[in-house]
Amino acid sequence: MADAPPTVSTGVPGLDHVLAGGWPAGHVYVASGDPGAGKTTLGLQFLIDGRNRGERVLYITLSESDRELHQVAHSHGWNMDGIEIFELLPMEESLQVEQQYTVLYPGEVEMSHTIKAILSRIEAVQPSRVVFDSLSELWLLARESLRFRRQLLALKQYFAGRDTTVLLLDDHTATEVERDVQSIVHGVLRLENLPREYGTKRRRLEIMKLRGVPYRDGFHDYDIRTGGIAVYPRLVANQHHTRFDPEMITSGIPHLDSLLGGGLNRGTSTLLVGPAGAGKSSIGMQYAGNAARAGGHAMFITFDEGYGTLSERSLSLGVDLPALQKTGNLQVEFVDPAELSPGHFVQNIREQVEARKTSVLVLDSINGLLAAMPGERHLDIQLRELLSYLNNCGVVTILILAQYGILGSGMVTPVDVSYLSDTILLLRYFEHRGAVRQAISVVKKRSGPHERSIRELTFADGGIRVGESLRDFQGVLSGIPTYAASTGNEKDIPNDLVQPRFGA
Repeated sequence: MADAPPTVSTGVPGLDHVLAGGWPAGHVYVASGDPGAGKTTLGLQFLIDGRNRGERVLYITLSESDRELHQVAHSHGWNMDGIEIFELLPMEESLQVEQQYTVLYPGEVEMSHTIKAILSRIEAVQPSRVVFDSLSELWLLARESLRFRRQLLALKQYFAGRDTTVLLLDDHTATEVERDVQSIVHGVLRLENLPREYGTKRRRLEIMKLRGVPYRDGFHDYDIRTGGIAVYPRLVANQHHTRFDPEMITSGIPHLDSLLGGGLNRGTSTLLVGPAGAGKSSIGMQYAGNAARAGGHAMFITFDEGYGTLSERSLSLGVDLPALQKTGNLQVEFVDPAELSPGHFVQNIREQVEARKTSVLVLDSINGLLAAMPGERHLDIQLRELLSYLNNCGVVTILILAQYGILGSGMVTPVDVSYLSDTILLLRYFEHRGAVRQAISVVKKRSGPHERSIRELTFADGGIRVGESLRDFQGVLSGIPTYAASTGNEKDIPNDLVQPRFGA
C-alpha cells in the first residue's frame, strides 16, 4: 500500500482535521467565497503557520495593499515578520491619459507584465508556500476564458516543478470561469456566509474537491474571531466510542428514582416534556447537582435563564450552585442564541465531555436550541448525531422541552424529538378542588423497567417531592381529571414495574 502523501498544515487545526491532516504538499488549491467570508484571513494563517515552521512564504496581492494586509494581521494580533508581501496594484501613473494603450488591449500588455513580475519575485524569494490574491483580478487581465485557462495551467505546472504549495483566493467575481478553475486545481475549498434574520451571521465551509485524500465531506461551521478562523468539524458519532460502566445515575429523590426503575442508565437520553413552569428545569438541575455532589462532572446548559434566577431556584431545591461550581464538578453554560454557531456549540460540548469525563448533561431547553438553529428542518438531524455521540461516551443526557399551552388538549410541541430519546418523563398540570397541581409519569423507557403510575409532583420544604400514585383520578394527563375512586373490585396495580418495549 502506498504511503500517504506529505501534508502542509492550513494553520487552522479544525480545517486540518477536515482535510485529514492538511493540504497535500506541492499542489495548487482554490479557496473561494463571497467578500467577508474570511479568505484573506485564511491565507495569512496559512503563511504564518509556514513562517513559524521556518519556511519561506510569499503573499502575492493584486487586490489588497500591503497596508491593508498589515491592518488585518494587527486586528488578529499577528506578527507579520518573515511574511514576504508582493504588491501588484495599479500604479498611479498607469491611470494617466498618456499611459493608456491605443493599439493593443491593456490586458495583452498588463497580463504578460504581471506574470513576469510574479515569476521574478518567486525566483528571488524561493517560497515553499504562496498565497495569490485574487483570481478575479487575473481574470480581468486575461479578459477571455481560453487565455485565462492557459495561463492558470502554466502557473500550475510552474509551481509543481518547484514543489510549492499554492493557495489561490477567489471571490466569485469571475463566475463564468469558476468551473474551469475547479477542474484545473488539486482541491477546492468553498467558504459561505449564510443570512440570518437576527444575530451574527452563520458561516460554513465545504471541501468541494480534493484529489487522493479521504477528507470529511459535508458542511462544517466556522467563525472569524480575534486570532483567526476557527473551524468546527461536523460531528460523526460513530467515530467516537468510550468504555464506561453500565451504572445507574440517580436523582437523590427516592420516589423519582423508583418511578424510573432505579434511575437513569448511563449512555441514554431522557426527555422532560411539559408546559412552562411544571418543574422540568428543576428536575434537570436535581440530577446535575446530585451527580456533582457524588464527585462526577455535570454540565447544565441553559438558553433561557440568567445566573441569578438559576442560582436562587437551585438553592431552594437544596443544590448549592456556587459551591458546586467552585469544586469544578458542576459547570453551567449560558448560551446566547443570537451569537450561537451550531458547530461551535457542539464543539464546546465535545471538548468538555472528553476533557472532564462528564456523567450528566442537561440541555435547557430544546426550545432555545431551536431558536439558535438556522432552520428547524436540520434540528433533529444535528440533535440525533449529538445524542448518539453522548450516548457513546456514557453520558446521561437530559433534554428539556417546553410545550405550548397549560391545560387541556390544546398543548402542542414545537418539534418532535421524542423518538430520539430513550426515556420520556411527562409533566402535567391538573386542577383539583380549586387548586392547580402537578403530576409526573414515565411514558417510555427503553433501557429497563419503570412504573406506569402517575404521581403528584410538589416543590416544597427545600426540595422536590414525588408523592403517592393518583389512583382515584382519571384524565390527569389531560389536565382536567375526574374523580373515580376505587370500589375495591378493580385490580389496583399503580406501582407495578413494566418492562420496556425495545424498538418502540
